[in-house]
Amino acid sequence: MTATTTLSIIVPVYNEPYLVEASLARLESLGDCPLLARVRVIVVDDASRDATPLALDRFRQSLVARPWKETFEWVFLRHERNLGKGAGIRTGLAQADTELVVIHDADLEYFPEDMKRMIPLFLEQQADAVFGSRFLAGDFRRVLFYRHAIANHFLTFLCDVVSDFNFTDMETCYKMVRTDLLRNIPLESRDFRIEPELAIKLAKRGARIFEVPIRYAGRSYQEGKKIGWRDGLKALGAIGYFAISDRIYAEDPHGGEILERLARAPRFSRWMAATIAPWVGQRVLEIGAGTGNLTVNLTPRGLYCATDVNPHYLAALGKLRESRPYLRVHRADGSSLETFPEERDFDTVVCMNVIEHIGDDVGVMRNLRESLAPGGRAIILVPGGRWLFGTLDVALGHCRRYSREELEALGRRAGFTCEGVLAFNRIGVPAWWLNGKILRRRTFGLWQVKLLNLLVPLLERVDRWLPLPSLSLIAIFRKPADPSEANAEAAGQAISVSRDA
Repeated sequence: MTATTTLSIIVPVYNEPYLVEASLARLESLGDCPLLARVRVIVVDDASRDATPLALDRFRQSLVARPWKETFEWVFLRHERNLGKGAGIRTGLAQADTELVVIHDADLEYFPEDMKRMIPLFLEQQADAVFGSRFLAGDFRRVLFYRHAIANHFLTFLCDVVSDFNFTDMETCYKMVRTDLLRNIPLESRDFRIEPELAIKLAKRGARIFEVPIRYAGRSYQEGKKIGWRDGLKALGAIGYFAISDRIYAEDPHGGEILERLARAPRFSRWMAATIAPWVGQRVLEIGAGTGNLTVNLTPRGLYCATDVNPHYLAALGKLRESRPYLRVHRADGSSLETFPEERDFDTVVCMNVIEHIGDDVGVMRNLRESLAPGGRAIILVPGGRWLFGTLDVALGHCRRYSREELEALGRRAGFTCEGVLAFNRIGVPAWWLNGKILRRRTFGLWQVKLLNLLVPLLERVDRWLPLPSLSLIAIFRKPADPSEANAEAAGQAISVSRDA
């Protein structure tokens, strides 16, 4: 059976009374695409000041009589004032309820049938975005505006330099993107600057981007073309701005954008993995794996099950499976044992920066214990030092920070034996204290993260000698191998050994 998907088409419209009906009618060509189970067309009139609203109303009324496939849905929206193409895309994106989304202009320069070339790459190549390029070899391209082409090539070249991606047509209208991914990118541009913004931010997110050739019938200014040299200058400024901007993650209630920014320090993730590696076995369950920053540094293993609750993170983890046959991806909520993998014989559970987010931390620890084989280990990282609790903790959704004694007691209450508690990342304390307690910030600056990544090789060697408390604590807990050991621990007869590393 052929795999199918769903598509939302956002059509920003501004002062196109003569072409918009014909442009929308062209979308009917997608009705026979076997890969599309549903198509939602979202038309956004950006406060047109001419007869465009009448043309749109006329087209909407004609839909009753037109033989459209039942798979088509239509949504018509209007801005009360003119906000620009980027604003129209954001308005339309809020109404998209499909797996994929694409932008279609309200004129006749593009051909919707070319979208059929783009869709298979999402189904067969796990694409995150597909751009329709007017400069690859297509069926045809209207010969027009040499100076425009030179400007387009130049802007695309600059975008390539900034992103280190080899786009051939950054300014193309036909950008098809996974809806969840696009929603997770904060779009700032209101006008045509949305084009370089989308390209650069998708590249910075590490998206799998493909290009396919499309046909193009550009129109002259006499025919109604709107973009001009001023838009080229704006695009030039936008490339410079988005080259240095790090706003590539939308804010969420759990502070995910902070975690994503910290992920820009891969050396830090390797340091963390190297710290816990001596205790990691061959059958591993990771709770709260995020996008896999730790996962890639702890594999390969005999079996590695990476879990999270965030759909965006699960999609990122799924891509890691392509070259890692031992990796499984599973949706699991640490507070609900029913969501855990069915196996209860893991030799290691890795749970980093999760326990502090959940009110019932004892319950989570007991769930981890249930997932382990007798004698298995749980490696738990939590934020240390109650006195450090500040705005960064609030933004991240932390319920608490822990002392060493509190962490050891938590493990005992859940039925674990504590084999050790490691102090980790002393150098991070001044930065956390400054940002979260003094400056009361809710995120880190990109330069701070890059500086951390640069200094990690030195910090690994000197961190344990610094006369500072640690930003994080890593506990090595063990599930008792037999009932008598468990009973002794519950009775408080076992001794917990703590040490620094």
